[in-house]
Formats: sequence, C-alpha cells, structure tokens
Amino acid sequence: MNVRQIEPEFVERPWGRTDLAPLFGTQQKKIGEVWFRVSEQFPILVKFLFTSERLSVQVHPADDFAAIHESSRGKTEMWHILRADDGATIALGVTRPMSKDELHSSILDGSIVELLNWIPVQPGDTLFAPAGTIHAIGHGVVLCEIQQNSDVTYRLHDYDRGRELHIDKGLEVSEREPFEGRRDMPVSCDQFTTEVLDLSSPFASDMSCDYLLIPVAGDGTVAGQRFEAGQCWLVNCSAGPVELTGGPGTRVLRTRCN
Repeated sequence: MNVRQIEPEFVERPWGRTDLAPLFGTQQKKIGEVWFRVSEQFPILVKFLFTSERLSVQVHPADDFAAIHESSRGKTEMWHILRADDGATIALGVTRPMSKDELHSSILDGSIVELLNWIPVQPGDTLFAPAGTIHAIGHGVVLCEIQQNSDVTYRLHDYDRGRELHIDKGLEVSEREPFEGRRDMPVSCDQFTTEVLDLSSPFASDMSCDYLLIPVAGDGTVAGQRFEAGQCWLVNCSAGPVELTGGPGTRVLRTRCN
C-alpha cells in the first residue's frame, strides 16, 4: 500500500505510567514508550513517551562512533511536547563548560543531575537533541519523539534503579558545553526534517521520498482513511499527492529523512 498505518509497540519501562492519556487508554503495565517502527532498515523511528518519573541521565553516540563500537546508526532525536504537568522539565546539556575529568567526577558522585540544564516545558514546545548531547526527560511529560532508528543509549546516572551504566563510552561521546535545545518548527538536521502541517483546509501532501505522518491532536483523513491522534502513517513517495483533511485543532507532524 502507498499509504498505511504503522502498528504500535507498547514498551514497559520502570518510569512509565498506566494512564496514557491523551493518546491511549489505561494499561495494565507501566508503559513508558509506544514505538512505531517501519522496519529495521527505515532510518527514522517514532515514539510516544509517557513519564511518571525522571528518565536516566543519558547520551547517544553519533554515526561514526556507533558504527565502530555498536554496529549501529547513531541517535539524534527531537521531542515535541504534548502534555506536561506543572513544573515538568527536560534537561538538555550542561549549565557550564566542563572538562572530561569534571564530568566524570560529577557522574560518580551524582552531582551531574544538578549540573544539567533543566528546561521548563509545556504543550507545543519542541526540543532538539543531537547525538552527543547529555539529556534527561523529567516526570509528568507526554511527548512525541522522532529519532534515528537506533536504540544505542549510554546511561550516565540512573537514580539507583540498578540498571547498567555506560560511563566510559558515555564520556567519549558527550559534549561538555552548554546547549540551547529549544526549537521552532520546522526542525531540520542532517538526519531528518520535521514540520507541523496546517489542516485548517484540505492539504495535498507530496514529497520525493517516503515520509511519516504523525497525528498528535484531533482527527481527520489521509488518502480517504480515517486517522486520529496517537497514530503513525507511512506514505510512499510513489503515492503522489495525498490529501489530508482535519477538523479544528487537528495537528499532524510530517517527518522525512534527509
């Protein structure tokens, strides 16, 4: 099919939640992530994240390092905030320049958490985290994550949850300068471009490559098929112009490989 819905994969996480509003219903397990994987080969992976606790402090390698050490792509990603409790934050980068030894010491004694740049977030905010950016997603957040199709994560600090840390590799790939991660749409980098589509009137979507449509609010139709928030659709470039319609408040992200 030239236009098809991607099936979701519900992934349990210790920091997840059972209430997946506003996108999904109540779950029996603590679901932290809902994945939309087109295939192992497709370069982009879309996720929805639901947090009840802070995620680990972590960093992802770029393509060159990941290819050598993990036989994988690197992981550059972006986040579009859909829901945020009062006081919700996301950490991107550090608050001041740090030497490698300083960063190492802060990881060992746990002070890395206080040295991160914690950014208040609210629905509609967009943040960009290129590979090498130390980051941590806070509690009380629902977001759409668009990333390179890689699951290589180096945990630097995990709040004594007992999971494996990857300090040596993490130190090798971490940027140690402050980073301004807020972005306006569209977000474009070497790996992907993401934009918000205006569906206040019917819109004909046409691109020269395969791309993904991610409804994040409201509902409508794509090529005559009904969509709703919390889904992900693959459109093949061979489909040609594809008509999208939506009601008031409908918002759809469109992302493609670069």
